[in-house]
Amino acid sequence: MIAPSAYIHESAIVEDGAHLGKHSKVWHFSHVMPGARIGAYCSLGQNSYVASTVALGNGVKVQNNVSLYDGVVCEDDVFIGPSCVFTNVRNPRSAVNRRDAFEPTVVQQGATLGANATIRCGVTIGRHAFVGAGAVVVDDVPAYALMLGVPAKQAGWMSEHGEALEFNSSGVATCPATGTVYHLVNGCVQPSTTSPS
Repeated sequence: MIAPSAYIHESAIVEDGAHLGKHSKVWHFSHVMPGARIGAYCSLGQNSYVASTVALGNGVKVQNNVSLYDGVVCEDDVFIGPSCVFTNVRNPRSAVNRRDAFEPTVVQQGATLGANATIRCGVTIGRHAFVGAGAVVVDDVPAYALMLGVPAKQAGWMSEHGEALEFNSSGVATCPATGTVYHLVNGCVQPSTTSPS
């Protein structure tokens, strides 16, 4: 089902059986396969591909030249930078059919994947994590983690607003943009449940 308020550029192809939520946009030369589920207020940049079993939540932004293969799930408000690469088989061979070996990849709510990042299949990227441009993710990523390099290693923590968090000796940090307080507890970041004053 395609919502009446959705926009599909004349050069894009959205196959029958795809689901496209309200106010979502599919831009130039993109291709959405039957069965793909795209939520509301999403944007698929130029030359995007969305396979049949892909599910995108609401508010997902997919920049130009991104292919989302079978097994990829993105929760609400995920940002996928230009030319980000996903995979779905760990040991591909042209002469070996491994369609039964696809591994799922889950990108949780609010996470950011930078331009040209590569995400190996079978991993989960935690809520509000931030994968830097060009990083290669081969393992699960904790929520709020900043991941950089090849292979990607944790280089710090990020706020929900996308700002670096500097934790003091008591394990407390404040987002410089919003004033939200975060706590580092047993290696996990937890935002304060009270609003900043």
